[in-house]
Amino acid sequence: MDDEERSGAGSTSSTGDYPIDGTALVKTAALASVPAERLPALLARVQAHLGPRIDDYRRGYERIAVEPDRETFLVEPDHWEGIAERLGLSDRERDAVVRAHETAVERAGRGRTRREEFETALEIRSGVVIGTAGDRDAE
Repeated sequence: MDDEERSGAGSTSSTGDYPIDGTALVKTAALASVPAERLPALLARVQAHLGPRIDDYRRGYERIAVEPDRETFLVEPDHWEGIAERLGLSDRERDAVVRAHETAVERAGRGRTRREEFETALEIRSGVVIGTAGDRDAE
């Protein structure tokens, strides 16, 4: 990974390079064990890995929310360990990614009647949010 990737330079918006919105990103940055300026590049890298696999997620996991630019899934608790291994993420990077995705899942349930259901689900499973910009099969 070069310095630009580490710094997050080149990342554009939450709906461009990664599907985590500003509020979830700020909350994650405050609680993560990685520098806040590295989060955008880290999340973009994970999105680049997840995006091409969205059909696998649609077939294999419970999809709990569909929005115009992202889909949200519940996965097994150790799901992120495999992704971290494939991407060469450190434990701290993995934890930051998990925190960002789970915060985004919680936010997806806010203002909806399913909020409690989302929060309860995250007690036993983990969340994955995959950006779908340009994906016509989101429904």
